Amino acid sequence: MNKNDVAKTLSNILSSKKEADNAVNRVFEELKTALKNGEKVVITGFGSFNMLVTKTKKGRNPKTGETLLISPMKKVRFKQSKEFFDK
Repeated sequence: MNKNDVAKTLSNILSSKKEADNAVNRVFEELKTALKNGEKVVITGFGSFNMLVTKTKKGRNPKTGETLLISPMKKVRFKQSKEFFDK
């Protein structure tokens, strides 16, 4: 299932496909904004999203074998809720 499928399903409830597309886009924009601001996003019965910052670590260039440092990165972590896991 992708974003378009979610909008299509939501259009059965809302008055038009365009309104459903706008609603889905707005929800995802709000999720992105909250995560960028460092907030934890919790959807009851589904799970939670939070921003995780990795540590600096050593890596290796497979082509040359040269050791290098991999800088910290921001990643989104999803943890499913217990209800989601049980179903």
